Amino acid sequence: MERHSLRPLLMKLFAIPILMFGFGYLMVPLYNVFCEVTGLNGKTGRLSAAEASLLQEDLSRLVKIQFVTSVNQDGPWDFRPAETSMMVHPGKPYTTKFYAYNRMDKTLVSQSIPSVAPIQATRYFKKTECFCFIEQKFNASEAREMPVTFVINPQLPEDVDTIILSYTLFTKTGT
Repeated sequence: MERHSLRPLLMKLFAIPILMFGFGYLMVPLYNVFCEVTGLNGKTGRLSAAEASLLQEDLSRLVKIQFVTSVNQDGPWDFRPAETSMMVHPGKPYTTKFYAYNRMDKTLVSQSIPSVAPIQATRYFKKTECFCFIEQKFNASEAREMPVTFVINPQLPEDVDTIILSYTLFTKTGT
């Protein structure tokens, strides 16, 4: 009789770790979808150049884009925007560049993580090309300009007149 009453408990105890593993496995893709929808963690979304060309330019409006950079834990990098700000018309693609220099005498790999503020602007800020999409390998003492091409969706709320695009550059470990 006791054996029969322990079976449901043992089944539950066996199922809990399996469910916990499955939940943990699904957290990364769920988090990525959440960030893509909300714009959290700089996930502003990609837009193809063809899709960007379909947006209607709003020449009656200007939005200021400010560019900010930082290096994680004072890494061995010089990292800065080529220009600190620019005025843009929503719906029109723009390109700017960022400059990075590996101060080390060895090859390093970097990854840049974007962030957009204010948060309500993230869903309207779309990048068609960005160095942040992939890891960047730098040879010893190598310097490089890295482009970002973006477009602001003309449906950006009227009360948003300034957007800050920030990048933090990280040195990838194990390189």
